[in-house]
Amino acid sequence: MIEEIWVDPAVSALRPDFAVLVMGVYGLRNGATDDRSRSRLAEAAEKAVAVDDPKVEAWRDAYRAFGAKPQRTRPSVDALVRRMPLPEINLVVDAYNAISVRHGLPIGGEDLGHYEGTARLIRASGDESFEVVEKGEPAIDHPEIGEVVWRDDRGATCRRWNWRQCVRTRITEETTDALFLLERLAPMSMEELDAAGKELVKMLEEITPEVRVESRLVGHG
Repeated sequence: MIEEIWVDPAVSALRPDFAVLVMGVYGLRNGATDDRSRSRLAEAAEKAVAVDDPKVEAWRDAYRAFGAKPQRTRPSVDALVRRMPLPEINLVVDAYNAISVRHGLPIGGEDLGHYEGTARLIRASGDESFEVVEKGEPAIDHPEIGEVVWRDDRGATCRRWNWRQCVRTRITEETTDALFLLERLAPMSMEELDAAGKELVKMLEEITPEVRVESRLVGHG
């Protein structure tokens, strides 16, 4: 599945330095946040990058490049480093959130059981469906024309690059197969991106020792 993931040249034109480490993870046994996960979140909060870290600012610049206002809809890592203590979601989401704030790296997690077709990062046409919940009821939203979105065959899965995920593909305690998207911009080095990926694999193996992982770098040449 990960061999088919692609980035639209129109996105690469915005930020030629963009690269994403994609990871397919199979056979997870997720669960509710436990004491080890809480300890991991607390440690990550203490070692989190600052709000004004250049790696975080790079994402604000990327948002401005496609017309978004990052002070209103923040890049995911920008929102996380402002949200302390870190939220307790579930074992898997806690793991990648901890890595995200320590490295200043947006990380998305998708439930492959609810994914349809190939993941791709595009400039939106504006007619893509985006599944949300409004006032407790399922609803359909749409990205703006030209907005950078992740999508599958059914619709947009994450709006404004990494701002907001659709409800359909969120990782839950029932998730067994997942797609992780570790998104890099300069000045983060490719070596740090690789190290963050290895840290995520280690954490996921602690959650599920027999988990199977495949990975691939997309973009940045």
